[in-house]
Amino acid sequence: MKVLVVMQARTGSSRFANKVMMPVAGQPLLLRQAERILKVAMPFKLVVATTIDGCDDPIRNLCQSTGLACFSGHPTDLLDRHYQAALLSKPDAVVKIPSDCPLIDPGVIDKVLNFYLAHHQEYDYVSNLHPATYPDGNDVEVMSFRALETAWKFADKSFEREHTTPYIWDHPAQFRIGNVEWETSLDYSMSHRFTLDYPEDYAFIRAVYEALWTHENPVFSLDQILALLDRKPDLYPINSKYSGVNWYRNHLDELSTVSKDQTKII
Repeated sequence: MKVLVVMQARTGSSRFANKVMMPVAGQPLLLRQAERILKVAMPFKLVVATTIDGCDDPIRNLCQSTGLACFSGHPTDLLDRHYQAALLSKPDAVVKIPSDCPLIDPGVIDKVLNFYLAHHQEYDYVSNLHPATYPDGNDVEVMSFRALETAWKFADKSFEREHTTPYIWDHPAQFRIGNVEWETSLDYSMSHRFTLDYPEDYAFIRAVYEALWTHENPVFSLDQILALLDRKPDLYPINSKYSGVNWYRNHLDELSTVSKDQTKII
């Protein structure tokens, strides 16, 4: 099966501009996340999907200089950007991974992707975040190209276009939807924040990289991060005030399949 992983990235952000280009372990975070994704065992093609805006030239230049495939698309319509990026190769499956997950565990990506590939005749869409159980920042969504194309054709609400997959979530009669839960039976989705939206998140991520990243072990695991937090509990509060904060909070009245206990209002 032909698999395309799309990592969307841009430099513009109202909360933390240029966040994907911030340095960690000697490289921009965008490259560090790509490094982690490229450790996925399942064969796939990776493309960085950025915008046509001139402010994202640094992303294009970085991809060109490091050999990463790059697609430039709509600045705010992420559904269109994902679809247009996928249309170039028409894969069987499209994997959506945002660039604000620089601590994502490739083993988690493999787990979700393998589940989809093993059950692709039963599901049109599989993720590990609907509902989420893994620590925030391990977001993996896998969908058939046909499901992505259908959403692209029919999604007409602005938040459905901006966030790519809500149209699929909210139409369970139209799409066969599966979810992969954390095998530990734990739910850290609202308590552990490994994602990148605020300067405090960057401080946390940088501290984790400083503690765990080495040339011999550049792609440390989720278990190693959790063990680090046990050893150094002072790291947890760095960004904990944002634990549970996600984009759902602004659309609870529009999302039929997301509840208020899956986000935190700030």
